Amino acid sequence: MIVPFTKAHGAKNDFLLTWTAEAPRSSLADVAIAICDRHTGIGADGWMLVQPADGAQHARIRLFNSDGSEPEMSGNGTRCAAALLLQAGHKGADIAIETGAGLKRLKVISREDNRYLFEMNMGTPVIESSGPFQIADVIFDATILNVGNPQCALLVDEFPENWQHLGAAIGRDIRFPNGTNVSFVKRSGPASIDVRFFERGAGETMSSGTGSTGAAVAAIARGLVSTPVTVATPAGALRVEWNNGEANLTGPAEIVARGEFYL
Repeated sequence: MIVPFTKAHGAKNDFLLTWTAEAPRSSLADVAIAICDRHTGIGADGWMLVQPADGAQHARIRLFNSDGSEPEMSGNGTRCAAALLLQAGHKGADIAIETGAGLKRLKVISREDNRYLFEMNMGTPVIESSGPFQIADVIFDATILNVGNPQCALLVDEFPENWQHLGAAIGRDIRFPNGTNVSFVKRSGPASIDVRFFERGAGETMSSGTGSTGAAVAAIARGLVSTPVTVATPAGALRVEWNNGEANLTGPAEIVARGEFYL
């Protein structure tokens, strides 16, 4: 079986995109696991099906993590889908994409060959709780929130040496029956934070659009920084603006390859 793909990344959070009409009809989770494998597949944090549409949205997307699970959405991944639509001939600077977390609107800020910069409306973050969060014998200052998918933002003075291990443990903690994405958030200036991400279904990622949004909103809500916030990730900076209403995320997307995967 042949699965066509386009590979793209949003700040090194990488995805494989396939038009829905060209995707297998069944066993999608198994396909995602196989194609995302970094040794025997193409390699990516996730696999996305893209369905062009008419009317209120220009496309519908369905995302699978590298472990085959199906999250609500990805901020970086949605920008990659928007880049694919533009390369396929979409006209205009505004793009509307239906995700598992609802309709998301993006605006093209700039384009240079296969590299794009988008501003994306992330919706209205919902802060569920803030306060001490203990895992094993470690107590963090945490903000639990939802930005289209669940987030646990841990405010730290320094990144723990074993932050990946802690992120994995928190992500599967019984307090999150559906799992959660985890971010470790360090203030680096009056309007800037440094963040590390451990994502549900993918593990450590170089960056995260929803994770950056959740981290920035948590830091703003706790009075640590002011909006707009520069979010420094291991892959570069993203920008989040939030004024107790809808959040907007500005970040890149780049198409890097096309090909066929032999399943």
